[in-house]
Amino acid sequence: MARVGWIGLGNMGGFMSVNMVKAGHEVSGYDLNAEVLAAAEAGGVRAASSIADAVADADVVFTMLPKGEHARAVYLGEDGVFAHAGTSTLLVDSSTIDIESAQALHDAAIAAGYRFVDAPVSGGISGAEAATLTFMVGGEEGAVKDASAFIEPMAGNIIPTGGPTTGQAAKICNNLMLFINLAAAAEGAVLADRLGLDKQVFWDIASVSSGDSWALRTWYPMPGVVPTAASNNDFKPTFTTELANKDIGLAIAAAEETGTPLEIGKHVQELFQRVIDAGGSGKDCSLIIKLVDGSLDSSS
Repeated sequence: MARVGWIGLGNMGGFMSVNMVKAGHEVSGYDLNAEVLAAAEAGGVRAASSIADAVADADVVFTMLPKGEHARAVYLGEDGVFAHAGTSTLLVDSSTIDIESAQALHDAAIAAGYRFVDAPVSGGISGAEAATLTFMVGGEEGAVKDASAFIEPMAGNIIPTGGPTTGQAAKICNNLMLFINLAAAAEGAVLADRLGLDKQVFWDIASVSSGDSWALRTWYPMPGVVPTAASNNDFKPTFTTELANKDIGLAIAAAEETGTPLEIGKHVQELFQRVIDAGGSGKDCSLIIKLVDGSLDSSS
């Protein structure tokens, strides 16, 4: 049994921390949101009163935070992780953040004598709950190996990606492809419907043909076809449009930094921004289909 400090108990971190409890670990969790803190406590996580309380005597600390600015504040702040965790504590950031912030955290960790890995995840809220997430783990080889042992109770796949920030790089590129595929699935679904194809018949064809993708199989935005799709539940979020827009924005920022043209990615971000502007930021990102069928205003 390990002593685990956990900071960030939202949609993903709440389920992930509870799965660590189920695996027999002693987890102390902290979040500014009292509601999600209480939910994690109901799952067996000890509710910590502060970051210092959460990381005290921890063997490993996990962070799952919305943006790079939050990760920097949690680690580098006056009352942050570096101020309170022992240097023998392994630090694992599973947030999806910008490459610059990830590098800054690696650099600061090394300077302060910590072992640190960036380990973002893929699989969404359902994967977090089911403990089937894919972890992309970047950092020093020994730290990655040790982090993987702690990660196992939450994961379906654990993939070492290389040195510092490569986990974030893998996540950013993967999500870029995901959201482009989602937009393509939305356009194909609406066009097939208007051409008179039965929606189930078309999905059956596309899912075993060259139009297939994870987005089509899991998030199909036409309701009544795929049980796991948010389109069946008034687009209650499994992955919000706001987060999708943030993640594809990270890819665009990285592309600009490396001189890589992302014409399709930029267009998909524009589509997500239109959904947000119409009030859909908190809805599932598959709400993008409403831009295609013209019903966004009435559904958001």
